[in-house]
Amino acid sequence: MRHSSRRAACCLTSEPEEGYRPCVGILLLDAANRVFVGQRHDTGREAWQMPQGGIDPGETVLAAGLREMAEEIGTDRASLLAESSWWRSYDLPPDLARRMWGGRYRGQTQKWLAFRFEGTDEDICIDVPHPEFKEWRWASPQQLPSLIVPFKRDVYLSVVDEFRHLWA
Repeated sequence: MRHSSRRAACCLTSEPEEGYRPCVGILLLDAANRVFVGQRHDTGREAWQMPQGGIDPGETVLAAGLREMAEEIGTDRASLLAESSWWRSYDLPPDLARRMWGGRYRGQTQKWLAFRFEGTDEDICIDVPHPEFKEWRWASPQQLPSLIVPFKRDVYLSVVDEFRHLWA
């Protein structure tokens, strides 16, 4: 079942969409209701994003979210606040889609989890074995769409809209 979001052009589905890599996205809120964002290390431009990553076969969305949080930002000091109602899909730019994952996917389909961070800034470590980020910071939820690469912007608008009740 496909649904269009009023605020965003990303595709909302009740199940992961064929041809898209199943992923989990993590919206991590601190005590001041700011969101963790990391600056990607693998691009020359200033590309910031929330943690995200693939869901392994047989893995639950929650287990994938906790694993990705530990792998990308070195912490599990968080409690689950909410899970998105829908999967959100986006297409990668064609040149990137050909290079990523051997060209098997045209983009990603993501289930989003919102967590409350229960640690301190010292608990976050981006110097991990396979780093995703070269810098990190806390940003207001309203800033997120302007920080992300354009092809993910509609997903971020939709995620912010769905989880708005957590900081309103």
